[in-house]
Amino acid sequence: MLEKGSVVKSLAGRDAGRLLLVTDKTESSVLVCDGKERPVEKPKLKNIRHVADTGIKLDINLTGSNRALKKALAAVCEKTGDTGAKPQEVSECPSRI
Repeated sequence: MLEKGSVVKSLAGRDAGRLLLVTDKTESSVLVCDGKERPVEKPKLKNIRHVADTGIKLDINLTGSNRALKKALAAVCEKTGDTGAKPQEVSECPSRI
């Protein structure tokens, strides 16, 4: 269940594959930030279908600054073994005859 403080993984968009923290939730979208690309002061609005819940929850009061949020998400990356990096897209070039 997504709620404030939940750590989610982005499934779509420029930030696909990154871990993000939910700062607020509406019916069909969430506000997320990561402390780097999306600072706490300017969270991104993402469709709820474009994020996956990791089941990890952080204390939103302890992640009030960008530096603290980056450290907390880095610790989650180490704990889960997830690099938080965008997956490489595999493209196959058609062979020329």
